[in-house]
Amino acid sequence: MDIRGKANRIRLLDLSTPQMRAFHFSWFAFHICFFGWFGIAPLMAVVREDLSLTQTQIGNTIIASVLITVIVRLAIGVLCDRIGPRKTYTGLLLLGSIPVMGIGFANSFETFLLARLAIGAIGAAFVITQYHTTMMFAPNVVGTANATSAGWGNLGGGTTQILMPLIFSGILMLGVSETLGWRLAMVVPGVVMFITGIGYWLFTQDAPDGNFNELRARGELPPASGENGAGQSFMAAAKDIRVWALFVVYAICFGVELTINNIAAIYFFDHFDLTLATAGMLAGLFGLMNVFARTLGGVFSDLFARNGGLKGRVRWLFIALICEGIALVAFSQMHVLSYAIGIMLVFSLFVQMAEGATYGVVPFINKKALGAVAGIVGAGGNVGAVAAAFLFRSESITYQQGLFYLGLTVLVLASCALLVRFSDATEAEEARAYRDAVGEAAGAGALSLR
Repeated sequence: MDIRGKANRIRLLDLSTPQMRAFHFSWFAFHICFFGWFGIAPLMAVVREDLSLTQTQIGNTIIASVLITVIVRLAIGVLCDRIGPRKTYTGLLLLGSIPVMGIGFANSFETFLLARLAIGAIGAAFVITQYHTTMMFAPNVVGTANATSAGWGNLGGGTTQILMPLIFSGILMLGVSETLGWRLAMVVPGVVMFITGIGYWLFTQDAPDGNFNELRARGELPPASGENGAGQSFMAAAKDIRVWALFVVYAICFGVELTINNIAAIYFFDHFDLTLATAGMLAGLFGLMNVFARTLGGVFSDLFARNGGLKGRVRWLFIALICEGIALVAFSQMHVLSYAIGIMLVFSLFVQMAEGATYGVVPFINKKALGAVAGIVGAGGNVGAVAAAFLFRSESITYQQGLFYLGLTVLVLASCALLVRFSDATEAEEARAYRDAVGEAAGAGALSLR
């Protein structure tokens, strides 16, 4: 779709433009969704005792937390094409806050499993975030914008690992039992999600020139029917082998990150005999790398595109994936805590840069079916997390062995990135668009605080 008025610079402290309001609200909304999505993960050691869960049952709840997101991400991208990211995000935040707060009513493995399944739907927020920033930013900075908004959103994975044990401890200081404490702690992310949903509705719009219904009324956007309908756009994306190659690629980067977010705290707790708070702090370091790591993936994607075009973006993606796989294999072999922390940070750097590099490529696959492409690729991350979760639900495989096998899988499947190719005509067209955007941004930095 042809959207006019896209920003060719990222002015981080400027909230006066619809582009930057969408940027900040989209990353913050995803951050809060991540907070709610994985809020229970750092408290699993307590939940395990309260509900008498086995390792297999914990593995099943991990699978549930990401399985439903596969389906919702496939649908949410098409919904963005149809009604716009503003309405879609608002609805997801308001509805998603209900199961987050409601998980406290779980009193058995079955009810806890259903709660985590329902909460998993909010993981689709990522697709809306990437869609909204793609609507707002020009080719010369879209990789950086997408990577930064998603990275700061993924930072919620680190925030929850650090804050939830503290919230839980604060509640216990009030004299509340552990059994009630973890339930009350989950109310906090749910309330923040609800408030954020209201803010998203009030302060954002779908595109630089207005909302989708306004653009369609003015004839500036095709109607969401016929060849531009939901079914047609989804089929156009689904028939493209490049979309499925990126589906696999995202499975082995974001899918791996989701897996680590789910198991890191309990892994450090059990393997290194740490307290719950300390294990949560260390696990949080993995997610905190999103402050800059995923942004770097997008920045390098844009830099590689300067000289290598779209091929350059794909090359950088492949490099990041290979480095991720090597680092994960190394992390799985660490038996000394200090070494494990250091290698985990290196691994976190590359896995998040690979994610940023993936969505540095996505906007150029099929602009007429952008939502469908973003949704399918995004769903790949959750499919990867579901597949990886089976490694960690088995009583016969230790977490260390599971991490080792996961690293080898990343190294093998990284080659899927090389299946993403573009025609000469598309390369030339995007090269012109890149040069035009750079020309308009001349005289100022692409990423600035002003």
